[in-house]
Amino acid sequence: MSKKTLMLTSIVVLVVAFTVTSSIASFLFKRNVEQEVKMLFSKVEDKEKIVTAEDIEGLPQNVQRWLEYTGVIGREKIVAVRLKQKADMRLGEGKPWMPVEAEQYFTSEEPGFIWRANIKVAPLIHIAGRDKYQDGKGNMLIKALSLFSVADSEGKEIDQGTLLRYLAETMWFPSAVLKEYITWEEIDEDNAKATMTYGGITASGIFTFNDKGEAIKFEAERYGEFNGKFSLETWSVPVRDYKEFEGIRVPTKGDITWKLDDGDFNWFNFEITEIEYNKPISY
Repeated sequence: MSKKTLMLTSIVVLVVAFTVTSSIASFLFKRNVEQEVKMLFSKVEDKEKIVTAEDIEGLPQNVQRWLEYTGVIGREKIVAVRLKQKADMRLGEGKPWMPVEAEQYFTSEEPGFIWRANIKVAPLIHIAGRDKYQDGKGNMLIKALSLFSVADSEGKEIDQGTLLRYLAETMWFPSAVLKEYITWEEIDEDNAKATMTYGGITASGIFTFNDKGEAIKFEAERYGEFNGKFSLETWSVPVRDYKEFEGIRVPTKGDITWKLDDGDFNWFNFEITEIEYNKPISY
């Protein structure tokens, strides 16, 4: 066997071994997340309570108008959610956009979510991500090729950030904003302040509404990590393109932007493609 042939054979073997190893790691990563989802959903109770007009009394008028617009009145309260999204993300200004496919699971009786994403960096190269908020605690796990841990972040800043993420994303399961851990304060005709308190953490954000009754933006002071340090920065999530899933109208497209001193950094743009409400989890 010539040296050239031997070299080509070695390269092929390495590529195959790399692909198989990464595939196994991806399978194990997914299986571990599925176990976390089962644990999250194990506390869900199918109470079959109906949202009534009386439930929204006392809320700011713009919040009432939004809940009426979404169609939650007269329907079962949403206690469990499964959704799929596709997105593009980048890690910094000037960095390339990378396609993302993700699934996310929410519970509302005890607020929590698990977000699992596959981020395509290049052919044969991906990043596996899992963001979690449960029992008032947050955790972000990122693994290159599903093998090598890039981040496994937790702490009070992560707890605050994931709580605010949950609060913002109630736009996809609106009856959750009626829970006792969320309180409301009217700011003006178009804006209302929502404050969420859970697990010893309290944080607030501003929902903005249009004349139709649609929630069109959420904005809050959220902890983010920049240059290796956490700082409170303005986190803005404008949303649009309302569609109906199982009778509930929700926004399906949005952009996520950090408003920093040196300029806005738009790093994530998403589209919701599927939503299921109050369905049991089966794999």
